[in-house]
Amino acid sequence: MKSLLLSLSVATALLSHAATAQVRLPRLVSNGMVLQRDTKLTLWGWAAKGEKVALTFQKKTYTATTGPDGKWAVNLPAQPAGGPYTMRFKASNEVELTDVLVGDVWLLSGQSNMETPMSRLRDKFPEAIAQAANPRIRQFEVPMTYTLQKPRTDVAGGKWITADPQTVLQFSAVGYFFAKEINAKYQVPVGLIKDAVGGSPAEAWLSADALRQFPKYVQQADKYRDSAQVAELRQREGAAVASWYQRLYQADQGEARGQQKWSDPAYDARDWHTMGVPGYWVDQTPLGLVNGVVWFRKEVEVPASMVGQPARLELGTLVDADSTYINGQLVGTTGYQYPPRKYEVKPGVLKPGKNVVVVRLISNGGRGGFTPDKNYQLRAGSQTLDLRGPWQYKLGATLPPTPGTTAFQFQPGALFNGMIAPVLPYAIKGVLWYQGESNAGRPQDYQALMTSLISDWRTHFRRPDLPFLYVQLANFMAMKPEPSESGWAEVREAQRQTLRVPNTAMAVITDVGEWNDIHPLNKEAVGQRLALAARQVAYGEKKLVASGPVLESVQVKGNTATLRFSSVGGGLVAKGGGPLKHFAVAGPDKKFVWAQARIEGNSVVVWSEAVPTPVTVRYAWADNPEGANLYNKEGLPASAFQASVSATAPAQ
Repeated sequence: MKSLLLSLSVATALLSHAATAQVRLPRLVSNGMVLQRDTKLTLWGWAAKGEKVALTFQKKTYTATTGPDGKWAVNLPAQPAGGPYTMRFKASNEVELTDVLVGDVWLLSGQSNMETPMSRLRDKFPEAIAQAANPRIRQFEVPMTYTLQKPRTDVAGGKWITADPQTVLQFSAVGYFFAKEINAKYQVPVGLIKDAVGGSPAEAWLSADALRQFPKYVQQADKYRDSAQVAELRQREGAAVASWYQRLYQADQGEARGQQKWSDPAYDARDWHTMGVPGYWVDQTPLGLVNGVVWFRKEVEVPASMVGQPARLELGTLVDADSTYINGQLVGTTGYQYPPRKYEVKPGVLKPGKNVVVVRLISNGGRGGFTPDKNYQLRAGSQTLDLRGPWQYKLGATLPPTPGTTAFQFQPGALFNGMIAPVLPYAIKGVLWYQGESNAGRPQDYQALMTSLISDWRTHFRRPDLPFLYVQLANFMAMKPEPSESGWAEVREAQRQTLRVPNTAMAVITDVGEWNDIHPLNKEAVGQRLALAARQVAYGEKKLVASGPVLESVQVKGNTATLRFSSVGGGLVAKGGGPLKHFAVAGPDKKFVWAQARIEGNSVVVWSEAVPTPVTVRYAWADNPEGANLYNKEGLPASAFQASVSATAPAQ
């Protein structure tokens, strides 16, 4: 019996060793991947300690032996663009990868405007989506993963997908339009690694090494090193939020047990008050800044010609969360304010004559309501019913604001550890970065953070000249009639100053934003402008006009400031004709007033009779500098800026 047990033990050990000896690849190294052309490649993975691994590619074999940590890496010489190819890895087992391309790989990172998928743009770019079939444009999406303790060795999931009218809906919209331009221009495969997280601040993407330059962020990160404490805090905060929603539901008169639901189309709402939609209830009603549930109701006359077919209910964007009903049937629900409400309505829900639309709207804290200047309509076939105007409303329940929670994924270093570190061995052409909104509340740190981030990533990718192309913040929020301070403008200035870092470029998009949406839909312009920047910085088209005018210098004589620009292309213009707009000047008192401005060659002359001695000049310095109209003849807008007398701006 003892001998039998020993034999079983030996067999188990051998089976265990065989299991650990299986060559394993990182998720990025998988079927359909795009490898970076014209540079040495490193492919890596894991197997048993001391095991020999052979990689066969293009009829050549390369070998490596795993180290004490079970990791191996194989170096391949530079490869020309091409494919599809097959690649084999062999140890005690064999792994075959198919449909491998060699082309250009771009890492896409930042926050939600880089993350925003093509699916959000269905209505704006239907033709681009319908024509998206291109097997030479691919994307790998890294799942949102944060690590507060140490860097991960592999991404948490994901796979390479090829662009077609269905899969393209998952692509980063900025990334897809960029890849489309690059693929068309250079006729090479383009691989996108989508590695972005909505709401993320810049410091979350820094490594521990880079964070040492910022003691306050190190101190912040140190609070969450203990995984047990983090788990306990997450559980406690989650329970508090769940309790808030439970209490809200229990207090909501519109959902009270034993009485008719307010979503019931037969409910008698004659005693409800009215409010104009779109709009916020704090501006139109006695409710004030109430948090909780407010119910809205509108009766709509639907012609028989709209009935019996699919319909769509569009309710702009709502602050914050909604459950929406038509004739008592739930047609859609959204948990937070940003996604556009476009709810598909099945045939049979609408009926001829009176229909009742009901919105149960939850405000978590602040200004609840219906975002202005959005579509509020019911569509079926070619017919559209306008839903703007008076709606009935009634308060269902009120509670204090939702309990706060800790955004662990946004802590310093958390996203670098979880999402950048695992992809570092993968060779890339460059980085596309769209971020800054989440740092607008503390813009004074942003230039240092970005300069450090670029250096940090270049160090970890072992590419000191790695092209780093980024998007300046779009115009957003309501316009202001007078010059004023702006955190968004300060971030834009920090982004402009970051052009001092070699091999960087900036896409200016203060002409494609939307005042009422932090996620503007014109991602095509963003991708195209990034592609222009890439052509110049990463592909060597040095003579290409890749950006709008960039401030070079300021000189003052009397009450006049003369601003010289680079990247003027065919010349400076005031787009749309008429005078230049959005210039402001201040004297020693630092009080800014609007200024007059005119173009003289490659310069702009700025003055104001109210400022006899200008010290500082600003252009497009606002949250939303809509109407700023300094461009070059190539149609690219000038960057916003602030400059003092004799100041020198970075050349692009």
